[in-house]
Amino acid sequence: MTGSGGEPQARVLDLLRRRGQTLAVAESLTGGMLAARLVDVPGASAAFRGGVVAYATDLKHRLLGVDPDLLDRCGPVDADVAGALADGVRDRLGADWGAATTGVAGPEPQGGRVPGTVYVAVSGPPGRWVVHRDLPGSRSEVRAATVTEVLHLLLFALGEQEP
Repeated sequence: MTGSGGEPQARVLDLLRRRGQTLAVAESLTGGMLAARLVDVPGASAAFRGGVVAYATDLKHRLLGVDPDLLDRCGPVDADVAGALADGVRDRLGADWGAATTGVAGPEPQGGRVPGTVYVAVSGPPGRWVVHRDLPGSRSEVRAATVTEVLHLLLFALGEQEP
């Protein structure tokens, strides 16, 4: 993994590998883009356990254990839901760290949330971090920027980057 330069996904995986820790991801609006960026790194399997794409709201509960009352009350695009997704994937996939993405990529609003409304979360041994962003751009730009946001949040949670 050392040959992958300074890309955030390579840095995350290298840190985890050196610590003997693992990562699992839960993705909604990114639809697998985060997992794809991670597995592009040679040697990713040393630290990356896998991911769940839970695009439909009911799957967030059934596959990842998000409280259905929370989903009913807040909808899928919410800070607490993002945190629960990160906790759930960490637990269900048996990883040291969990990361999650949820939001509205557009082009239309969803559940009263405008396109570009994004929540990313990380759950790990020291705790949980959730960040809200209002990201500009097209659907593909919002999705790509969300992947970058969650990777930077992972680096922060791992103690390697300022917020």
